[in-house]
Amino acid sequence: MIASSSHVVRCCSVSIGALFAVALWGPPTASASDLFSQSLQDDTKDDVAELSRLQRLRQRLHDWDTVVGAGAKISPEYEGSDNLSISPIPYVSMTFFDRVTVDPTGVVGKLYEAGPFTLSAKVGYEDGLTEDDADELEGLGDVDFGATVGGRISAAFGAVTIYGDVEKTLGGSDGLLGVAGVDVSYAVRPWLRLGAGASATFADQNHMEAYFGVDRSQSARSGYPVYKPDAGLKRLDLTATATVAFNEHWFVRGEAGLGFLVGDAADSPIVKDELQPSAMLVLGYRF
Repeated sequence: MIASSSHVVRCCSVSIGALFAVALWGPPTASASDLFSQSLQDDTKDDVAELSRLQRLRQRLHDWDTVVGAGAKISPEYEGSDNLSISPIPYVSMTFFDRVTVDPTGVVGKLYEAGPFTLSAKVGYEDGLTEDDADELEGLGDVDFGATVGGRISAAFGAVTIYGDVEKTLGGSDGLLGVAGVDVSYAVRPWLRLGAGASATFADQNHMEAYFGVDRSQSARSGYPVYKPDAGLKRLDLTATATVAFNEHWFVRGEAGLGFLVGDAADSPIVKDELQPSAMLVLGYRF
């Protein structure tokens, strides 16, 4: 009986000691290496998910034929000025479903295609003009900003495209413009594309009076003689372009142009030079 009691005491002592150890130290825990491994796996999963999202976004931008870029343009201070100014050019272009293109000039949508012919509609804007743009405009007042709606019909024959544009301004000058032109674009090397164009711009009387006319009140404020231009051919333009591709994504595009104001536009007292040169350089990235 004594031995048996002693055995019970020892068992109880062991059990109490075990309970005390568990209470003191807690249940077994994961090692530091296990915790590091789990953290690394979680980070890897997050990185994979983020990479997958970026890949999907990049693929979508590629499908939309997205181009982003920036550059600078040098052009007359206003149409008819003999002074040039430099302005920055931010550029973003996207095409949806191969039919709708959005870029800084507006939105163009293809309505109909048959063989070489394409009919498109366009919504854009006309910047207008302020007398603060140049000293020569002081006293003439402002031409307000306006929205534009119009269309284009074009015919492509290999490297040559012939086109005609019509554009109506809503607000602002409330004018109507028509452009007839031809563009040529040819890849002389896999990395080099050259282009050239020629066009003629016609304007209605509203447009001509807004940008080249001088009424009595404007004459009194500015000192220019009263001038009332008629509708007709406004200007002729020649352009030359070069696009150099560094790889499948990066490219640089340069453009030089020379405009010739003609007819009643050239005869306006506001016009200081009938020759209107311009140049542009843009660095772009195509997704």
